[in-house]
Amino acid sequence: MTRAFDVFLAGSALILLAPLMLLLALLIRLDSPGGALFRQRRVGWRGREFTIYKFRTMVMGASKLGSSVTTARDPRVTRLGALLRRGKLDELPQLFNVIRGDMALVGPRPEVPEVVALYDDEMREVFEMRPGITSLTSLDLADEEGLLAAAADPDDFYLRILLPAKVADSIRRSTPGDLLSTLRVLNATATAGFRRLLGRPSQSSLMATLRRHPDLIATPVPSDIFPANYPITPLASRSAVDSTTAKEAT
Repeated sequence: MTRAFDVFLAGSALILLAPLMLLLALLIRLDSPGGALFRQRRVGWRGREFTIYKFRTMVMGASKLGSSVTTARDPRVTRLGALLRRGKLDELPQLFNVIRGDMALVGPRPEVPEVVALYDDEMREVFEMRPGITSLTSLDLADEEGLLAAAADPDDFYLRILLPAKVADSIRRSTPGDLLSTLRVLNATATAGFRRLLGRPSQSSLMATLRRHPDLIATPVPSDIFPANYPITPLASRSAVDSTTAKEAT
């Protein structure tokens, strides 16, 4: 039932948003050299790899020009890309992923294979759910790029601190098969996107999520990012990941 609902809603959205998506694709091509779409391999339901689609928001060859994560004020982000990311409009091509069965409308955000290789058994429980375009965790992480920008080492902070918390929270708050919850999350996502485009971002953040679930962490975190009593289960060092794997936003 949920899958049929996702396909119907994604198909309807593609028809309604086709003019906007075509316009955005054209503007991206005019704004900076390169294609309109960004493609990347991600790991989804039951650990299967698939190709995710997004509107390109960074310069071509961004993976060779900096960190494997994207932070606020990242110079690799194009002028138009910054606007698209602010309103999450770069995620619209993932409606095709929903139609193909790679993703759901609501579910945990998929990661690249190099990062998934670091998951422990508990984190791999996330593969029991189809990845989604948005989720409650994603809404709480609307300012993820700002959090990463505040870290001394964004890659290490993401892998050891942010990622385990994101995955644990996604598993905890999942509501597979609940159509009402799906509609609520989609409505909240659209509202948050409009607020961000208008320069009035939501007050929700990862901090709020972790305050609700203090058991998510277990080792001290630098006080300049989180309070000293804020625990988190550390993941493997980023040295285990190919740092040339660039992610445009999760």
